[in-house]
Amino acid sequence: MEVIIIEDEKPAARRLQRMLGKLGVEVKTLLHSVQEAVGWLSQNKHPDLMMLDIQLSDGISFEIFEAIEVKSAIIFTTAYDEYALRAFKLNSIDYLLKPIDEVELQQAISKYQQNTQQNTAIHFNVNQIKELLQNPLDKNYKKRFTIKIGQHLKMISINEIECFYSENKATYIASSNGRIYLLDQSLEVLEDQLDPTQFFRVSRKYLVQINAIKDIITYTNSRLQLKLHHFKGEEIIVSREKVKDFKNWLE
Repeated sequence: MEVIIIEDEKPAARRLQRMLGKLGVEVKTLLHSVQEAVGWLSQNKHPDLMMLDIQLSDGISFEIFEAIEVKSAIIFTTAYDEYALRAFKLNSIDYLLKPIDEVELQQAISKYQQNTQQNTAIHFNVNQIKELLQNPLDKNYKKRFTIKIGQHLKMISINEIECFYSENKATYIASSNGRIYLLDQSLEVLEDQLDPTQFFRVSRKYLVQINAIKDIITYTNSRLQLKLHHFKGEEIIVSREKVKDFKNWLE
């Protein structure tokens, strides 16, 4: 059995390769992006099995299927929460949650081998999976935050927030009234709590609300500068590696 691994995190790819090696599975190559995968699959015989991460460095792995007809069986590796995984169950696909467990990997490989021996074809609807992953029905996003101000608690609606930002290891809310409030969550935690159609992590420092953007200006080194309606802090710059995703998010 020949396997390829498509995973943008190189240490994770090498770890998975070692784990498969212990199971006697040959890994033919490691690929790290949609573009690299499409190029390799266009020029080489498709392997028996692909271990495929969903989120790659240059896009979603489903773009591979849109570019080329894949003739391999697939086991997805994913860090998505359980709520999104209904798509895989509906489509009878196997998946492994990161960090990958050796026992679960062995079970997934055994399941693939059994399906192969029984000539059990696995069919899946890529568009259905993409839709369910991008629009999870059960996900409840934050609607408001409670901030302590002296002896008082203040409720701040999501609609009142222009951005979240980090400074000196602390996290702050910048509201549409021009006020700044200290928050006890990190930006990493906030990313998972906020509706991704409304908020975007433009850099390590800023999470921006789409309706708060007043102007977008081209900036040095292929970056973008954002002007918000009321926030008067330092420059908000969309980092170069985020520009493409940011433009897609705006649309």
